[in-house]
Amino acid sequence: MEIIFFFFLAVVPVYIKGDGVYAPAQAQIIHAGQACVVKEDNISERVYTIREGNTLVLQCLVTGHPRPQVRWTKTAGSASDKFQETSVFNETLRIEKIQRLQGGRYYCKAENGVGVPAIKSIRVDVQYLDEPILTIHQTISDVRGSFYQEKTVFLRCTVNSNPPARFIWKRGAETLSHSQDNGVDIYEPLYTQGETKVLKLKNLRPQDYASYTCQVSVRNVCGILDKSITFQLTNTTAPPALKLSVNETLVVNPGDNVTMQCSLTGGDPLPEVVWSHSPSPMPHNSLIQEGNLTIWGIRMEDSGYYNCTAINNVGNPAKKTVNLLVRSMKNVTFQITPDVIKESESIQLGQDLKLSCHVDAVPQEKVVYFWYKNGKPARVSDRLLISRNDPELPPVTSSLEIIDLRFSDYGTYLCIASFQGAPIPDLSVEVNISSETVPPTISVPKGQSTITVREGSRAELQCEVRGKPKPPIIWSRVDKEAPMPSGAMTVETYDGKLRLESVSREMSGTYKCQTARYNGFNIRPREALVQLNVQFPPVVEPTSQDIRQGMGRSVTLRCTMLKGSPMKVATAVWRFNGNLLTLPPTEQQDYSELKVDSVNRETSGSYECSISNDVGVSTCLFQVSAKAYNPEFYYDTPNPTLSQKQSKNYSYVLQWTQKEPDAVDPILKYRLDVRQLNQRNTVQTLIPVKKMEKGLLLEHILRNLKVPQSYEVHLTPITNFGAGDMAARIIRYMEPINYPNPADNTCHFEDEKICGFMQDKMDNFDWTRQNALTQNPKRTVNTGPSTDISGTEEGYYMFIEASRPRVQGDKARLISPLYNITGKYFCVSFFYHMYGKHIGSLNLLVRVQNKRAIDTQVWSLSENKGNEWKQAHVPISPPGPFQIIFEGVRGTSYEGDIAIDDVTLKRGDCPRKSIGPNKAVALPGSGVPTLHRSSLGGPLTFFLYVLLR
Repeated sequence: MEIIFFFFLAVVPVYIKGDGVYAPAQAQIIHAGQACVVKEDNISERVYTIREGNTLVLQCLVTGHPRPQVRWTKTAGSASDKFQETSVFNETLRIEKIQRLQGGRYYCKAENGVGVPAIKSIRVDVQYLDEPILTIHQTISDVRGSFYQEKTVFLRCTVNSNPPARFIWKRGAETLSHSQDNGVDIYEPLYTQGETKVLKLKNLRPQDYASYTCQVSVRNVCGILDKSITFQLTNTTAPPALKLSVNETLVVNPGDNVTMQCSLTGGDPLPEVVWSHSPSPMPHNSLIQEGNLTIWGIRMEDSGYYNCTAINNVGNPAKKTVNLLVRSMKNVTFQITPDVIKESESIQLGQDLKLSCHVDAVPQEKVVYFWYKNGKPARVSDRLLISRNDPELPPVTSSLEIIDLRFSDYGTYLCIASFQGAPIPDLSVEVNISSETVPPTISVPKGQSTITVREGSRAELQCEVRGKPKPPIIWSRVDKEAPMPSGAMTVETYDGKLRLESVSREMSGTYKCQTARYNGFNIRPREALVQLNVQFPPVVEPTSQDIRQGMGRSVTLRCTMLKGSPMKVATAVWRFNGNLLTLPPTEQQDYSELKVDSVNRETSGSYECSISNDVGVSTCLFQVSAKAYNPEFYYDTPNPTLSQKQSKNYSYVLQWTQKEPDAVDPILKYRLDVRQLNQRNTVQTLIPVKKMEKGLLLEHILRNLKVPQSYEVHLTPITNFGAGDMAARIIRYMEPINYPNPADNTCHFEDEKICGFMQDKMDNFDWTRQNALTQNPKRTVNTGPSTDISGTEEGYYMFIEASRPRVQGDKARLISPLYNITGKYFCVSFFYHMYGKHIGSLNLLVRVQNKRAIDTQVWSLSENKGNEWKQAHVPISPPGPFQIIFEGVRGTSYEGDIAIDDVTLKRGDCPRKSIGPNKAVALPGSGVPTLHRSSLGGPLTFFLYVLLR
């Protein structure tokens, strides 16, 4: 007789009122990574504790129909951190080598368009313990150097950890506390970063010169071991002290070789000397050796602050800083300032005039300026004044001021900037003052105030500037607070033209050109505006749309222009399956429509609407048909499979609903195609349908599927129009675990998940899952099974390999899931194979979960039992949640392979068979004796039931 275990067994469709089996998403978070512990805290929040560096695996188990989509997000670990979003669209979230900053609350959001989304969360607590840091300090008044008698010393121990660390102070091997020694105080200071414990030694005594250890512990949480640091306090202990061989500010020339010597002048224990560079890393052309820093062929980018720091954890670190300046000059500029008092913007005889000269230099204050008129040094007089620092201009700017300008003052003025005595080339700039020297004017050439170009092409904006001298032009955007295409907020041009390559629609807008104040007149800038219009093809919707309609019904297709430049439809061309359609002329708007009077086989297909705005073309694509939408496979039932290992067959109940059945003509039947993976042959079946409504649950039983093969299933709805959209899924054989209701069945080990069994990490070696096809061809003869209990090559079983490197007494333990099910009596049944002259032992243990796990051996068998599978039934009566453990023990040599198969746990008594020679054993706390039995029996068909806690 064939038995099938699942919720829906009726041959006729099952219908549930309302939306049918359409159900909102529900979610549950489980963990599968390297968790230390998963617990509920005092506000019923799930907390997942993991050690830093381990692998985090969170799985969001979802139910609902249609199948919900899952998205993971995360909030930061503390309230001060900003919200972080992972945007992981997957049911499993995996983080390799998790770090402390990745702790926090993780959210699983599942939604399927039915009802409100389901959101579950779990808090991930990352545990860590850093190395402690021990520093030594004196009282503030004791800053004169060494630590000696009658002074107070503080030993400060700091560590970062989660959870908070426990501190233990030791002097030598002796643990220190307040009560033991009046000369010792231990306290926790306020306002510290991290966790800190201070050991205070009051008025140092001879016995206080000793070795001190700060030991920190998180009490072995997550297996994190204690850490410690030790310091030897002596009467010569002293903080570090330094001296430098160079001045705090060091000016050098490019290309020089520079050596800065940093010498220790004090410190016990011997301090460590470290050089650093700010704001950038140390130059690659530098070398640090015995406290000396050498830089060869120094460059401009090597400028900056160099810090020499000495640390020995006594007192404060000693630090010396050198500001290294590399001489340079660049960007020499000038300005012409007419008479400010008379508010003039032009040069006039009889008024004052000022010429200013500036150069960007390092060091700025070392620059010397020289002024020349017509090739000769300018002479200071009552009417000609030269100043070095003009308060109205940037620092270290030289100005030449002419009082009461006369005709004789016209000429060419030369300003030279120099580093005297340094091999840096001088920089100079000339300014010509004459009746032709006039302030600038700026304008946009005729017809250039508005520039229109197509997207992707080149644009040139132009402003004309007149005057002498001609200043540079600075371009910026007016209508948007956005940078120029180069990324800078302004762009300088000398010919007044702004050239833009490959313009985009975002570059449209108003641009401003204005005169620069440097290299010209120091007056109010002259400005002009240029408008840039970037034309681009239309943006349309829908870009793609799937339209389903019943046979004979009409449908109207609309293609709408959302944006474009120009924003007007110039042409609209429709095509059907690539062929041009002729439409009557219509007034062009921002959309175009086409009406299909009757949907049938001839009018079904692809419709394209190409909309143009004289710049480019964009297309709306419509797929019009009367074919049915795809079925939606139903996922909420557990794997509805039947497994009979002896016949090597299983059945599967395929369940589905139809997506939007009313959108098209009624569905008459379904075509089912089934193909075994890795094979070409397909079995086709037609499934008739009498009634179809939205939410109606349909099902079909797939029979005679081979254990443990997987199958690909294609399901296609058929209407009067023909075949609709196909849905596909893979059916994998899986021995079910974690069923929501109690049941009994056999674990055949055909699935890689082996029914939730786990290898014990504390044993010597592991059980191995194999079959006749995957076993080692060089396996030891005269031991172990050739096939599983069914006798087929494909059937799997679990076994222990006794060959090297295994030695006598090595144990392999296979642990079941936790059974949190009620019942006073249970029976564990299984097949075993113990063939070989060196067979050791096969033991069955029960682990009861009370305050602590207690393992009790309830069955044991040793020595050679022949080349055949035999069956054992072992009654147990655990007093609470429990696990069963199969323990294989290696015998005296390599001919000792042991195997198990078809493990069953069921409620009630075991079959009444002869009782083996072993004595009865009572499980702790049960008060009920449990027998060790070994017996033979026929094949059983159950499954191993596991209920999640």
